[in-house]
Amino acid sequence: MRDPTRGGLATTLKEIAHGSSVGIEIEEEQIPVSEAVKGACEMLGLDYLYLANEGKLVAVVAASDASSALEAMRQDPLGRDAALIGRVTADHPAMVTIRNPFGARRILEMLAGDQFPRIC
Repeated sequence: MRDPTRGGLATTLKEIAHGSSVGIEIEEEQIPVSEAVKGACEMLGLDYLYLANEGKLVAVVAASDASSALEAMRQDPLGRDAALIGRVTADHPAMVTIRNPFGARRILEMLAGDQFPRIC
């Protein structure tokens, strides 16, 4: 489990993939992001995949346990938006890829700076 506060989801997944020597493939449509956040990012030219996510959790669980883990998380009001966003693979170790709604894949790298300065 990881907290995606610094570097957001993309950096957190990249750190997990690199540290574990596994590949990670995620589906952009499965990532729970509000329309307000998407709209603000579009207006400001930011990528929500790299935004700090205070109070969020990224968990990697065995595929056989994914359904029960999601069910348990969703029983708590703070976990109601929990989602299965991808899978771990032996293909492309230490690499994270994301597939967009049109089926195109791209490689996600670690955040190479700060999108926003930290204020806390």
